[in-house]
Amino acid sequence: MLNSVNFSGRPFHFIGIGGIGMSALAYVLTQRQLPVSGSDVRLSHITQRLQESGAHIFWRQEAENLRFFEQSLSSIRQEESLVSYVQSLPQVLPQVVCSTAINESNDEYRAALEMGCPIFHRSDLLAALMNERQSIAVAGTHGKTTTSSMMGYALLAAKVDPTIVVGGEVSAWGGNARLGDSDWFVAEADESDGSLVKLSPSIGIITNIELDHPDHYNTLDDVVDIFQRFAQQTETVIVSADCETIAQFIEPTIDYSVEIGKSADYTVTEVVYGATGTRAVVWERGKRLGILRLAVPGKHNLSNALAVIAAGCHMGLDFADLAAGLAKFEGARRRFERRGFYSGIQFVDDYAHHPSEIKATLSTASLMKAGDVPLAGKVKRVVAIFQPHRYSRITAFLDDFAEAFADADEVIVTDVYSAGEDAPSDFSTKTVRQAIALHHPHVQYCPSLDAVSTVLKERLQPGDLALFLGAGNLNRIIPEVMEPFMAAEMQAVQQA
Repeated sequence: MLNSVNFSGRPFHFIGIGGIGMSALAYVLTQRQLPVSGSDVRLSHITQRLQESGAHIFWRQEAENLRFFEQSLSSIRQEESLVSYVQSLPQVLPQVVCSTAINESNDEYRAALEMGCPIFHRSDLLAALMNERQSIAVAGTHGKTTTSSMMGYALLAAKVDPTIVVGGEVSAWGGNARLGDSDWFVAEADESDGSLVKLSPSIGIITNIELDHPDHYNTLDDVVDIFQRFAQQTETVIVSADCETIAQFIEPTIDYSVEIGKSADYTVTEVVYGATGTRAVVWERGKRLGILRLAVPGKHNLSNALAVIAAGCHMGLDFADLAAGLAKFEGARRRFERRGFYSGIQFVDDYAHHPSEIKATLSTASLMKAGDVPLAGKVKRVVAIFQPHRYSRITAFLDDFAEAFADADEVIVTDVYSAGEDAPSDFSTKTVRQAIALHHPHVQYCPSLDAVSTVLKERLQPGDLALFLGAGNLNRIIPEVMEPFMAAEMQAVQQA
């Protein structure tokens, strides 16, 4: 199937083009001057960027989006931009790209089947693009987006000009993808639906392995099998020696560790974790490479950066160049993203939606209580606002979620973001609050995002770090929560 993806000018049509993974691939194709169209249900800054790059977007997912490819130009009665787009196309049906979320219940997908369009999963397209170049695929249950973003950022600093496709937005390249001129391709490799095994990269990084998608995998063994198959078809396998599952089941080419005293190819000493970043001395097989400074805080980010160092050094790049790039990396959107500081309150958005991710993020937040943060002052209280993501995940890991909030001073839980899943008949989000309350003295349940917003406006106070946790739509209320605190600060400045 990979060989049948056509990059010679045949058009591509994406069903759900505005998704974070789909839009990255679509953007790369537009930058290669290939005809791209797609559908989505709402305008966003992501779809706007695609439109500005030349993609035509339909604002409904319906069969008619594909039917115009069968029609003569004289029969088209739609907007001028669509006519212009059709005139530029070869007279062939488009290659249709979709994600796992799209199936035969979708009218547009059914139309593609009936018309005989070539249909590709987004991972098929990613694999075909990567097979054209030397590739680095960053895999793992957690840390993929940050590590792949770090990798791209470090390569740019080292004067390598990679193509980059990641699952988050990075200000350095203005989004979730860029087209480079070099022979290197950096991509985030997703295991959530098993499509990871379609990739055969030159370098594969595995950050960790846990069960995170019980909607697709029944056991950890099933997840391990996917990563083993990925490793077997990867030329150079770089792994974290700090993950027990990796150590037990994956045979690496190169390994790295941030645990002091552990044996690995790449290690660190003299580590200092701070509220605004990390400092460490990096070693390569007993040889001192130099000092690494990171602007993104937390032990997990040091581990992510060490994976990048290992891959970059394997490519023959200088440690000094890699370290200089990593020192300037400020993170990807929704990865401990600082959204504002108003009336003495810090607002941070994070994508964490698994117990391990929540623990790591809250551990980073707790570092900010240990010292002053420039322009923000000392954090006195961490308020964790948690939106559970998927019923399958919250029910499978309820006990782990219950114990994940130890580093928060206060926890607010709201209803589950279902991501299309049906709620179990015996499930209540109040159960999540009750489970957390067994291990934490200050937990409150708010049944809606509006209720969360109201409570935060009433209860946040100077010295708080409001940490929004979840992979759903919780972060959409951040601007409205910040607004009264922003207004109060402006009023205080005007009166001073």
